[in-house]
Amino acid sequence: QVQVVESGGGLVQAGGSLRLSCAASGSIASINAMGWYRQVPGKQRELVAIPSSGGITKYGDSVKGRFTISRDNAKNTVYLQMNSLKPEDTAVYYCYANWGYGISTYGQGTQVTVSS
Repeated sequence: QVQVVESGGGLVQAGGSLRLSCAASGSIASINAMGWYRQVPGKQRELVAIPSSGGITKYGDSVKGRFTISRDNAKNTVYLQMNSLKPEDTAVYYCYANWGYGISTYGQGTQVTVSS
C-alpha cells in the first residue's frame, strides 16, 4: 500500500507563487511515479505534471513554463512549484502515485485559490 498526503495550498494573488508538497508513505520502493493533477468542480480531473518514461516530465498545456515538479527521494516527497499563478489555476490539487503493477493512488487534495 502507498499513501500520499498533500500540503501547501492556500490563497494567493494572481502573479504570485505557491509550492505544494506531497509526502508518500507505505511501500515506497514500489512507487513507479508521482505527480500532480487538479480538478475544478464540475470538470474532469486534469493532468498538471507527471514524470513519464525516459526521464521526461509531462506538463499540462496550461501550466507549461510556469509550474515545475521536483522530487526529494530522501524525504519521499514530491513538490510542485507554481509560479505566475492565474485565477484559472484555482482548483483542488491532488497528488498522484502509481505503484506496484500500475495501481493509482490519489491524496485527499489541497485547495489552491488564486484571486484576481
